[in-house]
Amino acid sequence: MSASDGPTVEPMASNTVTINNAADISVIIGYFLVVIGVGVWSMSRTNRGTVGGYFLAGRTMVWWPVGASLFASNIGSGHFVGLAGTGAASGIAVGGFEWNAIFIVLLLGWIFVPVYLTAGVITMPQYLKKRFGGSRISLYLSIISLFLYIFTKISVDMFSGAVFIQQALGWNIYVAVIALLSITALYTVTGGLAALMYTDTVQTFVIIAGAFVLMGFSFYEVGGYTALLEKYSTAIPFLRETQDPLRYNISDQCFTPRPDAFNLFRDSVTGDLPWPGVLLGIAINGGWYWCTDQVIVQRCLAAKNLSHVKAGCILCGYLKLFPMFLMVFPGMISRVLYPDEVGCVVPEVCKQVCGTEVGCSNIAYPKLVVNVMPNGLRGLMLAVMLAALMSSLASIFNSSSTLFTMDIWTRLRPQARDRELMIVGRVWILCIVAISICWIPVVQAAQSGQLFDYIQSVTSYLAPPIAAVFLLAVFVKRVTEPGAFWGLMGGLAMGLARMGAEFYYGTGSCVFPSPCPAVICGVHYLYFSIIQFIATGLLVLFVSYNTPPIDDKHLYRMVFSLRFSKEERLDLDWAEQEAARQARREAEQKTKAKESSTHQNAEVSSQQSGLCRALGWVCGMGGDQAPEPTEEEVAEASKEVPDIKEHPVWQHVVDANALVMMAVAVFFWGYYA
Repeated sequence: MSASDGPTVEPMASNTVTINNAADISVIIGYFLVVIGVGVWSMSRTNRGTVGGYFLAGRTMVWWPVGASLFASNIGSGHFVGLAGTGAASGIAVGGFEWNAIFIVLLLGWIFVPVYLTAGVITMPQYLKKRFGGSRISLYLSIISLFLYIFTKISVDMFSGAVFIQQALGWNIYVAVIALLSITALYTVTGGLAALMYTDTVQTFVIIAGAFVLMGFSFYEVGGYTALLEKYSTAIPFLRETQDPLRYNISDQCFTPRPDAFNLFRDSVTGDLPWPGVLLGIAINGGWYWCTDQVIVQRCLAAKNLSHVKAGCILCGYLKLFPMFLMVFPGMISRVLYPDEVGCVVPEVCKQVCGTEVGCSNIAYPKLVVNVMPNGLRGLMLAVMLAALMSSLASIFNSSSTLFTMDIWTRLRPQARDRELMIVGRVWILCIVAISICWIPVVQAAQSGQLFDYIQSVTSYLAPPIAAVFLLAVFVKRVTEPGAFWGLMGGLAMGLARMGAEFYYGTGSCVFPSPCPAVICGVHYLYFSIIQFIATGLLVLFVSYNTPPIDDKHLYRMVFSLRFSKEERLDLDWAEQEAARQARREAEQKTKAKESSTHQNAEVSSQQSGLCRALGWVCGMGGDQAPEPTEEEVAEASKEVPDIKEHPVWQHVVDANALVMMAVAVFFWGYYA
């Protein structure tokens, strides 16, 4: 079939409403000024020249920036495009990913963070290294985490942000992404975690306010919630009548909305998101993301005490109720209002509409923004997307910098002092920006309607083994290093086998199904996640119970049952720590000797231009920062037992709020089940 055989649709770019009026531009400029102002203000509040100050905000954050930062770090531009697109294509079941997190985030605050705090770690690989000893497990986790950050999270956010920017401003994708990455890297490099968490708080309000405004306009256009219930089932693209049945033989299910579109729980065999997978598979993947991922856990470790951690998790849980209404429902409304474009199915037509042949559901949210919002508010929505994109990217930049600096660079240079670690962390962020820009052509080539499902499936193939090992490490003292390592390797082999098959055969589409054998690809990725999680756990336990156990003296405050222990712990990596301390002592002696020999030139160096001093202040490494602790002070501090006791009143307050939040979540689950 050619485009001339029936009704045609102009490419979306031709009817894009470009933001070029004073009202929209003023809103966008105002947003940037506010973010920059908050970033500069937060820079003056924290010592950014030390590891604790830069990577953990000095552990002084209170509950509301912790909760807001957890939410903003999670909600990137990929959520707006992906959730709305999947909602447009198949209904509300994708909202289960968001509502499942409400329960998982409580496990983070009540179970996992207390153990991480008492273990005295900054990164998740550090925890595994202290828990099991050796270096192969922590190195594996560091490398796979950095790989996932660069090639999945950053790529998805860049693609989603570019969809908006191209339509709203008409910019070239390279110009748009380079500008965003540069601005984000600037305040990430200069401000550290404190700047990120305060700017995340501002951006959370921007994201929610803007999304609520668009939701209101969307429901007004469609005629209300009742009208959406009635009209969604009839949102069938007219262009299906122009299809050539002899060429494509497109079945009705490819263009007809699902009859169970408004159900969270769907058939366990034929459902696109089967209900056992929604309950268990999403929980496993969510356990990896919310309880073991560096981006999320690092925000909680920055809190001033455990009560603030729990309160922040509760705030994040309440905020996670909103994406169903702010993103999924608007995506469904977009299909009702623009069925020919958002619901297109004929490959040539889809190529004409959005540039890809497999479907155009990804344009559902951008289509609403550029067609429904009036001047000024359209600029607000672009600011919302910029906020979501930049907060998500900034979180990834800072956390990947932490992983590389604390878990990889310290292996290469164990004698590195705080100042060197700060410089390396900032340079690594610039390297990530460069790699991300080079990855743009791959992102452009991957513009398919299955992007969100693809990311979730990749998570289901790589995350369950990590989730199983962390869960057993925290709860089961008998788990050993060989058990954890071979469990990770066995789970990774299973995941790579499934991923390899999907890459070889392709995921296919409704019009062109994948030839992958059903025995391999016929198992839903959420079911595969459950199988992989159980298999990994059994392998970990089998190997662990056939290897010598770890003595309790190495496990004090490393497992949940011993989190309140006061005994002195002998870390399994103590030899490596001692070697690193010795290397730092030698480096410190050399530094002092060098300073002594060059003391006579101090007057000359003090007359250097103010550029170096200004640069030092911007990066938080000026001369007025707190002095680095000596090796004796570090060793003494490491012996201190972290206090995770809570004030009884605040403990009861957060516990009661957690129960209320779970009751609210259960109500919504039951209502839409």
